[in-house]
Amino acid sequence: MPIGVFDSGLGGLTILRALQKRLPEQAFVYLGDNENTPYGTRDAYDVFDLTTKAVQTLFDKGCELVILACNTASASALHRMQVSWLQKGEQRVLGVFVPMIENLTMRDWGDNAPPTHTGLENVAVFATRSTIESGAFPREMKFRARDVEIVGQICDGLVDAIEAGDMAQSETLVKAHVAALLEVLPTPQSAVLGCTHYPIVEDIFRAALPAQTKLLSQPQIVADATADYLDRHERYCEIGTTQYFTTGEVEKVGPLAELFLGHPVRWQKV
Repeated sequence: MPIGVFDSGLGGLTILRALQKRLPEQAFVYLGDNENTPYGTRDAYDVFDLTTKAVQTLFDKGCELVILACNTASASALHRMQVSWLQKGEQRVLGVFVPMIENLTMRDWGDNAPPTHTGLENVAVFATRSTIESGAFPREMKFRARDVEIVGQICDGLVDAIEAGDMAQSETLVKAHVAALLEVLPTPQSAVLGCTHYPIVEDIFRAALPAQTKLLSQPQIVADATADYLDRHERYCEIGTTQYFTTGEVEKVGPLAELFLGHPVRWQKV
């Protein structure tokens, strides 16, 4: 069966691209909710409703494993989905920021041991307003590591600039958001790009942050975590190609998607 990959827009394509490289024979179905993007300024109830609708669409297309390649959806909707929305059975929904925390704390998937001191002292998190205000990142961190200072920076406007292909504005915004973060935490030990759009401007973040700050970007980490998950759950594997769907206008989505994928693909409307 194909693996579903969902994002509020185009940012999840950075995750998809890494997944395709890591799992070149796997079948995928990508769905971008471009009609309703961005999610980062929406409240948690709205994000939950939009996310469950999109995931159900992927379930209906035969995907029994869906990856929320959207930090806002992962932060605001995933826990509620897993507790009260998903039916008992084989369908699974996974998020993208827990693999980042596992990487930071050197804890393996499924490690339920009590939180310990891991040598991690502080983390800067750059993300959308909804992701930061959800408190999901520090909450998940507390399950795995003790006494880690989390400093979040809301990066208003950055997703819109990236989706519009405006790299000049994107650079201006990244520099401003990093400068604001550094006023609070001058030398972050680690920094997380907590939005799947941000790998497009990862080099700008890297240049703006102190040289000693370890910068984590999600695509490769999520791809490796997914490959590990499939090793343990082979029923979700299926040889095939990738299908691309959008709730938006195909004529607008296609050209912008090339910025994320590096090549054109055929998009279909849902």
